[in-house]
Amino acid sequence: MKAKELRDLAVEELRQKELQLRDEIFRLKMKRSANALDNRMLIRNRRRDLARVATFLGQKAEKKAE
Repeated sequence: MKAKELRDLAVEELRQKELQLRDEIFRLKMKRSANALDNRMLIRNRRRDLARVATFLGQKAEKKAE
């Protein structure tokens, strides 16, 4: 996921994306524990996407507080 795409999303869409990513990370971890996950880099990539979403949520909250 590109930062440019996230920057254009509204706060509610970002929160929805955050929930979606958390759920996906959980499912990927479960697959990893069952040795059914082929590409282990997916977890890392999803965690980074989640961090990007959290960053933009924080930035939008700061703008709104001003």
